[in-house]
Amino acid sequence: MIVVMVFIHVKKGSEEIFRQASIENAKKSLTEPGFLRFDIMQQDDDPAKFVFCEIYKDAGVPVRHKESPHYLKWRSIVDSIMEESRYSIKYTNVFPDDESGI
Repeated sequence: MIVVMVFIHVKKGSEEIFRQASIENAKKSLTEPGFLRFDIMQQDDDPAKFVFCEIYKDAGVPVRHKESPHYLKWRSIVDSIMEESRYSIKYTNVFPDDESGI
């Protein structure tokens, strides 16, 4: 399992546009083979900051995801409202193990 945490800071006042575009992207992403989870979190004390937790079955899934029409649509909407460049950190799942799913 591959876990990617994406850290995003959008321009103040654009939070709702970002939220709606991201929810649409997440819902469609979860229909992709091997895309296991897509959580969107908004920071309590700074609502212009978001974190995505994306979980993939293997390393090929995020590569294909970035070529999907819904991801490209999301990028076209959100790129202009970023306060700063988003960044991600990749992790390898430790627990639960991939087979048990607990």
